[in-house]
Amino acid sequence: MTFWEHTEELLRRLKVAFYTLVVSTAIMLVFPANLLSVFSNPSEFFEYYEPLVTVVLRIVREQALPEGVKLIGVELTSPIELYFLASFVIGLAISAPVFAYEIFRFIDPALYPHERREIFPFMSAFLALLIAGMIFGYMIVVPFGISALLPFFSITGAELFISVTDFYYLVFFLTLVTGLVFTFPVFLVVLVKYGIVSTSTFTKRRKYVYLGLMIIVFAITPGSSPSANFTLFVAMIILFEAGISFAKRYEKEGKNRRANLITSQDEVKCKF
Repeated sequence: MTFWEHTEELLRRLKVAFYTLVVSTAIMLVFPANLLSVFSNPSEFFEYYEPLVTVVLRIVREQALPEGVKLIGVELTSPIELYFLASFVIGLAISAPVFAYEIFRFIDPALYPHERREIFPFMSAFLALLIAGMIFGYMIVVPFGISALLPFFSITGAELFISVTDFYYLVFFLTLVTGLVFTFPVFLVVLVKYGIVSTSTFTKRRKYVYLGLMIIVFAITPGSSPSANFTLFVAMIILFEAGISFAKRYEKEGKNRRANLITSQDEVKCKF
């Protein structure tokens, strides 16, 4: 295939992913969550109608918003801005597997069999750690982080009224960033496996690595309570040590593979 034929194929595949994003976002915007109630009482459609995104926002609000705190719109466009943005974020999460599949199908013909076999463990580990990190962030980091910010209201004499966009943005941000941070062992293993770095680079500098992890914790959870920071810091240390353990196994296999390759080759002399 020529360059432009490859470009056309990529555009076709990206169109599929884009259409999936548009459809999933539209479903979150307008599809009724209480479908049975709507159809059982058509005359009272607007009374029972509730889009799917409002159910998601309500669940987040009930689980993450502390008691006694009220959400306010602040600006006239804040609720509708949140409504569309939340639908887009959820639609993006739904369509992410389609994006990944289309990109994989595009590069698949260029992969060797051993490269194709290595992609699936990497993607599986990445997705598993991402989901685990997002759950950890939503269940642990978000409640601790929001609760740690509330005492500053009484210190400054402010009422417990929070902007609705600030609240949901903070929840989405902490959840996503924690999920991404949890995936760093996967990249650590890949770097070691392909000989870019060695495990000794990290093990000999553990105290600096731990210091870097602590800085990352305080960077992604500003104002959080010490218990939240400590919990996330311990989780990252466990992930780091687990990543080092897995990387050492791949590092040993790589050294054995290179040693066998060298010993199996015939001695080649320069003809000059």
